[in-house]
Amino acid sequence: MNLKTIIGIALGLGLLYGLFTVGSPFLMAMIIAIFLEPLVRLVSGTFRFGRIAASVFVCSLFTLLMMFLSYLLGAKVFTELVAFTKRAPGYLNDANVYFQDMVDQMELLYNSMPEESAEQVKAWAGNGVRTLTEALSGILGGLYGYFLNVAKLLPNMFIWSIVFIVALYLLSMGMPGLKMSFLSFFEERSRPKVSTVLDNLRSAVFGFIQAQVILSVIVYILSLIGFLILGVDYPMAIALLVVVVDVLPILGVGSALVPWAVLSLAAGNTFLGVGLIIMFVVITVVRRIVEPKVVGDAVGIGALPALVSLYVGFKLVGVVGLFLGPIVVIIYQAMRKVGLLQINIKLE
Repeated sequence: MNLKTIIGIALGLGLLYGLFTVGSPFLMAMIIAIFLEPLVRLVSGTFRFGRIAASVFVCSLFTLLMMFLSYLLGAKVFTELVAFTKRAPGYLNDANVYFQDMVDQMELLYNSMPEESAEQVKAWAGNGVRTLTEALSGILGGLYGYFLNVAKLLPNMFIWSIVFIVALYLLSMGMPGLKMSFLSFFEERSRPKVSTVLDNLRSAVFGFIQAQVILSVIVYILSLIGFLILGVDYPMAIALLVVVVDVLPILGVGSALVPWAVLSLAAGNTFLGVGLIIMFVVITVVRRIVEPKVVGDAVGIGALPALVSLYVGFKLVGVVGLFLGPIVVIIYQAMRKVGLLQINIKLE
C-alpha cells in the first residue's frame, strides 16, 4: 500500500466522521434521497414527469408523512407527560407515606432493643435513609437537567430539520448529476469498480437501517410483554417511548427504566420496581446478544467483524462509531472485492 492510498483512506475516514457529526443533516438527506430514488424513477416513468417534478412530488410525500407521524408521536408523548405530571404529587405522597410508615416501624424496633444496639441501628438506618434521599435527589436532578437540555436543543433541532428538508429536495433533484460528478474523479477504467462499491455501500446502509428496525421491534415486544405482566397503564404507548429512548444516542433503555424502578421502590411498589430492573437486564442482554448477528446479516459482514467494528468504533469516536465502524468494514470489503484495495504481505 503506497503513501497515496494511505492518504486517500485517511481523508475518506475523516470525511465519513465529518458527515456523521457536523454533516449529519446532509448525510441523512443523502441516505433518504438514495432510498427514494427508485420511487422517483417510477413516478417519472409512470406519469411522465420530469426529473425535478418527480423529485418534488416524492420528497413532498415523504416530508408530509414524516410530519404526520411526528405529530402523532409528539401528541402522544405530550399527553402522557401531562398525565404523569398530574399524577406526580400522588406518587410523592405515596413515597412520603411509605417513609413515614418505615420510620414508625423503626421506632417500635428501637423501643424493643437495648439502648446501645438501638443507637447503632438508628445510625445505620439514618445513613441508609440519607443515601437513598441523596440518590433520589440525584435522579430527579438528572431528569430535570435532561429535560432542560432537550429544551435547549429544540432550536438546533428545528434548524437541523430545515437544513435536512432543503438538502433532501436538492440532492434528490440532482442525484444523477452528483453520481456522474463523483465518478469523474476516477479514471475511466476504475469507474465501474467504484460504481460497484457504491452499490454495495447503498445495500449495506439500507441493511443497517433494517437491522436497527429489527432491533427496535425486539425491544418493543420485550417492553410490551414486561409492561403487560407488571400491569402498567398505557403499555403500548410507554413501550413505544422506551424504543424511542433506546434509539437516541447515549441514552438507551436504562435511561427510562432504571429511574422509574428506583422511584417505584422508593414509593414502596416493590413488585413494579424489581420488575422494571429485571426488564432492563433482559432487554440489555438480549439486545447485546442479537445485535452483532442482526447487523452482520443485514450489512453483509460476519457476526464477529460486526461485533469488533461496533466495539472499536464506539471506543474510538463514541456513539458515532457505532455507525461508522460497520461502514468502514463494508467499504474495505467492497474495495477488496473489486480490486481497488490490495494488501499483499510478502515474506522472504
